[in-house]
Amino acid sequence: MTDWDDWIGREVRQSDVLNQALASRWLAALDRDPYADGIVPEGIHFCLCTPETSTVQLGEDGHPGRDNSADSFFPPIPLPRRMWAASTIGFLAPLSIGAKVDRISRIASVSEKDGRTGKLGFVEVEHTTVSDGAQAIREKQTLVYREAIAPDAPLTPPQAEPTAFDESTWDHVHVVTPSETLLFRYSALTFNTHRIHYDLPYARDVERYRGLVVHGPLIATLLLGIVAERHGPNQTGSFAFRAISPAIAGEPLHLAIRQNDNALELGAFASDGRQTLTATAQLR
Repeated sequence: MTDWDDWIGREVRQSDVLNQALASRWLAALDRDPYADGIVPEGIHFCLCTPETSTVQLGEDGHPGRDNSADSFFPPIPLPRRMWAASTIGFLAPLSIGAKVDRISRIASVSEKDGRTGKLGFVEVEHTTVSDGAQAIREKQTLVYREAIAPDAPLTPPQAEPTAFDESTWDHVHVVTPSETLLFRYSALTFNTHRIHYDLPYARDVERYRGLVVHGPLIATLLLGIVAERHGPNQTGSFAFRAISPAIAGEPLHLAIRQNDNALELGAFASDGRQTLTATAQLR
């Protein structure tokens, strides 16, 4: 890799409207009922100010292409496999149907490391979401870029023995099986064209996943839904999640939560106990 200092501080600004149609489709995809006051549940911001890259400018994996031009928001790190590794989110104010939404995204840092699987590139992006002129959400998103994988590499995650997930240490566990249909709908809502979420031959043969990969933000949204069910709507002041291992479509996912005063620990687990995502939240 080279020095990516020229990308640090780059910004992109986008505008959107949280209209009734988007809110209705999002609620339908997640099998949720609307709130009576027009406030929309936390997590819908992932569907706002989505990528606007033209189809011809997409890379092989479906993500926007990256180059050395001044118009390229993301640096052209020469590592082809991209994943949304983590986010830290502050919910400052709820979003309402009809709100005009503006988002300013800024490259905060670019770095590289040598991991056990090869070179890794890290890009941190700071997002500020403004609703009707007032700050509503602040988020720091971490993206990870990885080397290409050999076409004969073992599929990941490995097929594990079907041992039961231990629920005993958690206050509440909800089991959901993310379907291919749900992944397709969520990709459409977020305008996410990463092929690991809908193109099984690509996911299996190129990136060597055992099946279609469940979106990290989708799992985070499902966990936020559990918080809302137990503590009321829009009671999350802050939320952070980190992807640990791929969750595969069509396989049960155990969404777990436990509480210590206003602090919540959350996690998503495969049926064999393998953790796919870890999260924390702070109630208002």
